[in-house]
Amino acid sequence: MKKIKVKVNTRPLFSGDVVRGVGFYTVQLISHLMKLKEIELDEKDFDIIHYPYFNPFFLTLPVGNNVKTVVTIHDLIPLIYPKHYPPGIKGNIKFLIQKLLISKMDAIITVSETSKKDIVRFLGVPAEKIFVIYEAAGEIFKPVTSHQSLVTVQNRYKLPSNFVLFVGDINYNKNIPALVEACKIINVPLVIVGKQALELEKMDLNHPELSHLTVHRSLLTGHSLRLGYVPDEDLVKIFNLATVYCQPSFYEGFGLPVVQAFACGTPVVASKTQALVEVADDAAIFVDPQSPKDIAAGIKRVIENTNLRRELIEKGFRRITEFSWDKTAKETVSVYRKIIGE
Repeated sequence: MKKIKVKVNTRPLFSGDVVRGVGFYTVQLISHLMKLKEIELDEKDFDIIHYPYFNPFFLTLPVGNNVKTVVTIHDLIPLIYPKHYPPGIKGNIKFLIQKLLISKMDAIITVSETSKKDIVRFLGVPAEKIFVIYEAAGEIFKPVTSHQSLVTVQNRYKLPSNFVLFVGDINYNKNIPALVEACKIINVPLVIVGKQALELEKMDLNHPELSHLTVHRSLLTGHSLRLGYVPDEDLVKIFNLATVYCQPSFYEGFGLPVVQAFACGTPVVASKTQALVEVADDAAIFVDPQSPKDIAAGIKRVIENTNLRRELIEKGFRRITEFSWDKTAKETVSVYRKIIGE
């Protein structure tokens, strides 16, 4: 079978996205494409260029290309919550350009059926041009058997013996104030991993993306342990140490930390929202993101019910078999072959 020469645009690895899901996706995709004999990654001579990111309000797409072009759109959250992600006049103009450019792409990959529906709805892309390919946890995320390495990380970050874990940014859609409130209700420590949360005191909370935190700043700073960015080697152990992982989001394109928690054997409580239900299936306890009391009740159930914890962990391990980066890479190559007519 003829080799396909591909260039993957690595811009997310040289921006703030490097510590976010888009950066993780780009690294994993490249490393797993490299394992495939039918793919040749080439920066200068290529049949296909793959842009692994998209921003509706910035010019992230090529204006003119002589090669086949694939774009990965992870989510369209800024378009779903326009009050919290206002584009301004320049952003609106760029959105019109991006919308025009996306119509010229040969294929779009997205990470959930939920995001696919959003792309059809907001960007007017025909459904048959969009391919759903799930992300995965990454091989490093797994149960840790070395007790000493867990103790070392627990001491390094001063982690309590029992805690609820959240990993990610603290933008509006993540619904962090409700999670903080829920943990306060049941008096369980909350540990937040992510660069944004650590820098909360320096942030301008008048900015629309963060205005939802204004009345909760003291709650966030007083009732959560904020670790900032943590390398994956330590993050795996923090997942293993967590009593519960909670994803309280109003909305997600995929919800990568949920599958990472599954892979580590950490029980999950998640919002009953489209993509999280799609990804977690029956392996999580689902709660109402609008109700801190319901989030608290879900977390409490998992903490107090040993049989439920065991059941969720087992279901998580079963569910994680559906996600792998090898599978993601192979399905991505199928899209490449489709657009070059093979």
